[in-house]
Amino acid sequence: MGFLDTLLWPFTWLVSSIMAGFHWLLTAVGMQDTNGLTWILVIVGLVIILRLLLMPLFVRQIHSQRRMQLIQPELMKIQKKYKGKKDDISRQKMQEESFGLYKKHGTNPFASCLPILAQMPFFFALFRILNSIPTIADGTKDVPGFFTPELAHAMNESTVLGAHMSSSFLHSDDTPAKILAVVLIIAMSVTTFTTQHQLMRKNMPASALDNPMARQQKVLLYVLPLVFAVTGVNFPLGVLVYWTASNLWTMCQQFYVIRRMPAPGSPAEKALEQRRQAKGKPVTKMQLSTAADAGDEESAAEEVTPARPQGGQRVQPKGKKRKKAGSNRPKGR
Repeated sequence: MGFLDTLLWPFTWLVSSIMAGFHWLLTAVGMQDTNGLTWILVIVGLVIILRLLLMPLFVRQIHSQRRMQLIQPELMKIQKKYKGKKDDISRQKMQEESFGLYKKHGTNPFASCLPILAQMPFFFALFRILNSIPTIADGTKDVPGFFTPELAHAMNESTVLGAHMSSSFLHSDDTPAKILAVVLIIAMSVTTFTTQHQLMRKNMPASALDNPMARQQKVLLYVLPLVFAVTGVNFPLGVLVYWTASNLWTMCQQFYVIRRMPAPGSPAEKALEQRRQAKGKPVTKMQLSTAADAGDEESAAEEVTPARPQGGQRVQPKGKKRKKAGSNRPKGR
């Protein structure tokens, strides 16, 4: 067993076991084990399980992104303070003040990468399984978990529209496999572009569109689809199915978040306020608390507070009832 196989062993075990479990479930309800649709559903099931397991990281990512957007005005003040100063001391001070601001509000500019980074080991594990299907089927290679040579043989024999699931665009002379690979690569690119585009168009305030992070996202908007197009030709069809299903999950998940929990100051937040006002519901605003009291990142959660009523009328605070003077005196005889 090589170093990479040893490193990926727990992820390979989990991926192969989930696939074996879904295969058993689908064949138990009457689907054929050599049917390509069965294996597509197995991979879709794998995506669902893994994304549910990674949901806590996604929630953390949402909180971190919101805090980053809420502290943008303060961050821009720091950048303006050191604008034009190129010396090492000024750059170091700007970094220290910026990271001090992140720490104060319990956020991290790299937290948005956590879900993607957490998925990569599972993706590589699936890639190594699907890329080794023929050798697993003939017994020359073993994988940890419950993915037996019989399952590998059934998957190796399965076809979708005449294309084998273990085939790829570059490493196969199968024309249906090439056509299906192109379709899936296009689907991967479109879903990635749509996800990034709706994030920038609907869920980012105007003030946040002119900073280095926003410019990076604009670059990714066009670069990622090209990366998928270049690298996707090497992936087996099963991996392309996994990646496309995962992108669809991300796109739908983000659509829900943008609609129900939009970023402060974004067009999506204004649309949510209009919908709540039309239904007669109170409009809420988000405020940012600091992590100084608890001393850890998770304590800086957003606080949702009711907005002031329209019309400018101030809501008077209700005072606590006070006991009358002398109410505690003993009654006279």
